[in-house]
Formats: sequence, C-alpha cells, structure tokens
Amino acid sequence: MSSLSTVPAASASHGPVARIGHWLNAMPHPACAVEMGAHRVAAVRWGKGRGHVEAFAVEPLPPGVLMPSPVDTNVAQPEALTSALRRVFARVPHHGAPVALLVPDPVVRVFILPFESLPRRAEDALPLLRWRLKKSVPFDVEETVVSWMRQQGRDGKLEVMAAIARQRIIREYEQAVESLGAGSGVVLGATLASLALLEERGSTLLIRMSGKSLTTVIVRGSNLCVYRSSEVSSGLAPHAMLDEIFPAIAYYQDTWGESVDRARVAGSILRDEAFRAALADELRVSVEPLAGSPDASHFTSGARELIEQDLDALVGWTMNDA
Repeated sequence: MSSLSTVPAASASHGPVARIGHWLNAMPHPACAVEMGAHRVAAVRWGKGRGHVEAFAVEPLPPGVLMPSPVDTNVAQPEALTSALRRVFARVPHHGAPVALLVPDPVVRVFILPFESLPRRAEDALPLLRWRLKKSVPFDVEETVVSWMRQQGRDGKLEVMAAIARQRIIREYEQAVESLGAGSGVVLGATLASLALLEERGSTLLIRMSGKSLTTVIVRGSNLCVYRSSEVSSGLAPHAMLDEIFPAIAYYQDTWGESVDRARVAGSILRDEAFRAALADELRVSVEPLAGSPDASHFTSGARELIEQDLDALVGWTMNDA
C-alpha cells in the first residue's frame, strides 16, 4: 500500500518548503490529482510545464456524503461520492493511471516529536514512532499508515514530523477512486500538500479552512514548527476565529521566543476583510490570501485561478514536482 509512504529524510540545510518538497518528491507523483472534502470533490490534470493546467473540475457534495474523521467512517454515502467523482473524471480523465489523492486534514494527524535518536532504516524506525504515538491517537497504532521527516529543533536536537492515519479510513478514499478505475499512487493530507506554496524565508503562519476544518501551520527556517487542526462552527465572528488560532501562535512564541513574520490565509471565510484586519491588528504583520501574496507572482494564471477557488492543495502538490 503506497499511501502515506515512508520516505528518506531531507537534508536539514533546506528550508521547510524545500525539505517537505523533497519528502513529497520521494513519493510517486501522478499528473492527475484529486482532492476530497466534506463539501466537494475536485481534480486537476497537470501538463508538462510546471503549473500548467490541462484540465480541472469541481463537483459539490450534498451534506452528509463525506464526513471527515480520524476515527469513524468517512464515506457515509458511497454511491453519492462515486457519482460526483464520475462527473469529475469525465472532465479530468485519469486514463487508468494512478492519481494523487488529497484527503481532508482531520483524516491525517500530524505530530512534531523530539527524539534523542531515530534509526535511519525505516523498518527499525517505524516501531519506535508507533510506540511514541500510541498515547496520542484515538485508535490502534498497529492499524495505521505512518510517514515521517527528520528536522533539527530550536535547540539543535532531532525532531521528527510524523503523519499518521488509520488504515481502514484511508482505504475508504482509495476505494472510491478505485471503483472508477483509478489507483491511488499516494495519499496525503490536503494542508501538507499546500505547504509548498509558502515562502521559504523567515517564519510564515498559514491558516487554512476547508468546510469546518481549520488548520493552523507555522514554518520557520528548516522547521515545521506548529501544526494544529480543529473543527469550528460556521459563522464564527472574526475574534472568535482568532481564539481558535491563538493557541498555536502562543505555542510558537513561547517555544521560539519570537512572533511570525507574515500570515497567509486560504479558504473563503478567512479571506473576509474583517478577519484579516483583526489578525493583522493582533500580530502586527501582513495578512494576505494565499493567491494574493507577493510570492504568488511566479504561479501560472491557471494555478492562481485554482488557488483563488480554494484548490491550493492541488496546486501545492504539483509545485513539489520541480
């Protein structure tokens, strides 16, 4: 099973985006990528030129068809999901080849773990990682798929970024595309794929919302410093949304002794001017939509259009294939 494949660690001299890109590049890299979320499914086929969109399609999902969870059944209405995927593949054909499958953030739990040492051989490292994660996840770690990446912590000691998901839940997503003749070359959490779109200088806060899933990430230098995903109620006022985000920011400030240099937001609710103004006022940094940030100028027009439609994970996925 190739999902969340364990791959070699990247060199600690690279910035977080480059290193995570190296991590992703060690996985298969299909030209066709599919993202599934609680409210829609989407697919894009990338051409030979970096960021060149050959075709893309988006189909809404009725409420209750797909309910992202790290523990419970996700695909509550398989026929409705298959129907939406069939319409997507009619416009973005997979030609029977494997696809990259991006799943909702709640499915994949991400941890940053300190280690004194970790064996380089995957078969030796995996039992130690599962043992460390045993008390942190609400399911049997022996029934999981795990991927990881090494990094150097603030004190120079080893840290490991580990992504873990329940195997039977990953299979629900894989079976959905397999029922339509496509295999899953790799499965990845959506926000992890989006990290390739962030700047590699200084520290960047990414706030990403998909459906009711709110994910807060901070990257700095060669480190993924913070990854926090939670479920929020719709219609939250800007300051109520900030209350959900600030624990991650406070953790970063306490750990690294500094504030972030900039903030990027993705998801229509986060592009609200009132929210951006409230966040900028609290952090005293620039707050820009992911597609509108100064560093987005190198994206192709097709890639920027997808980001503006909150399909940043699909764009981030292909941007790793440089």
